[in-house]
Amino acid sequence: MNIIKNVLICGIGAIGSIYADKIQRYDSQSLRILVDKERLNRYLANPTIFNGRELNFNYILPDNSDFKADLIIIATKFEGLKDALNNIKNFVKEDTIILSLLNGVTSEWLIAEKYGREKLLYSYFIGHSAVREGRKIIHDDVNTIVYGSENSDDIENVERVKEYFERARINYSIPDDILHSLWLKFMLNVAANQTTAILGLTFGELLENTRAMAFVRNVLKEVQAIAKAEGVKNPETMIDETVEHLHTMIPEGKTSMLQDVEAGRKTEVDMFAGTVIELGLKHHIETPYNTVLKELVDIIYEKQQLEKNKLLLV
Repeated sequence: MNIIKNVLICGIGAIGSIYADKIQRYDSQSLRILVDKERLNRYLANPTIFNGRELNFNYILPDNSDFKADLIIIATKFEGLKDALNNIKNFVKEDTIILSLLNGVTSEWLIAEKYGREKLLYSYFIGHSAVREGRKIIHDDVNTIVYGSENSDDIENVERVKEYFERARINYSIPDDILHSLWLKFMLNVAANQTTAILGLTFGELLENTRAMAFVRNVLKEVQAIAKAEGVKNPETMIDETVEHLHTMIPEGKTSMLQDVEAGRKTEVDMFAGTVIELGLKHHIETPYNTVLKELVDIIYEKQQLEKNKLLLV
């Protein structure tokens, strides 16, 4: 079994920074952070401040050909995934493993399409939301990478990642059914992120609001029906599992999408409601709640952009 040594991270936002920091402290010489020229100049001039500490990484540009990665961790926003997949090309070798920590259920399909299913392990981040303000990120270190494969041929790659995570002291979990777990995370994001982003609720406020939680359950029913149509096992338990997980979140915590809305950033609504709507059409399942959610999030963003443009004209 070839052990993992060289690691490439693409995306050092709220989630990517958590693991860039951990791996940097474990073995800085074998870590590279993939950036384009614009980001390189920006990060060198204005480094990430993670929990009050300035992070200075070994950055690498997409056209570099001197570094090959045993493990690639993609932690961009969904809108940056296409560029990320193009930019990692030079660093992929025969036995490279690719993990995507993006929210949603579609990034793995795109990775497999471009680099082959054999290089992919299904994965996602679970933990408390980081708070991001510009280049400053605060996180309480409650985090786990959940990963695995439904394919027995991937056992060696699962073990390679496990061995590396244990060396680097990265929290991980390998569920018995990674696809069920992946869709549970998707359900949580679709229901909680979008609802809280529109209503401006923390996790605690969402759980205390009976009408909001009734709305969340209706959103979850749409995703549950699609998960069943996609062949996910045991879909009947998924709504209760998702609500149970909501109760483990910090009451004053905010979802990443609510933070994006508050900061006027583009959200991941296309990856959440957009995917639900698209798969609903594929399987002839109606998705009225997600259709409304997508419209409302898009309206909020358009309103913010119009307000920004007006300020620029003043």
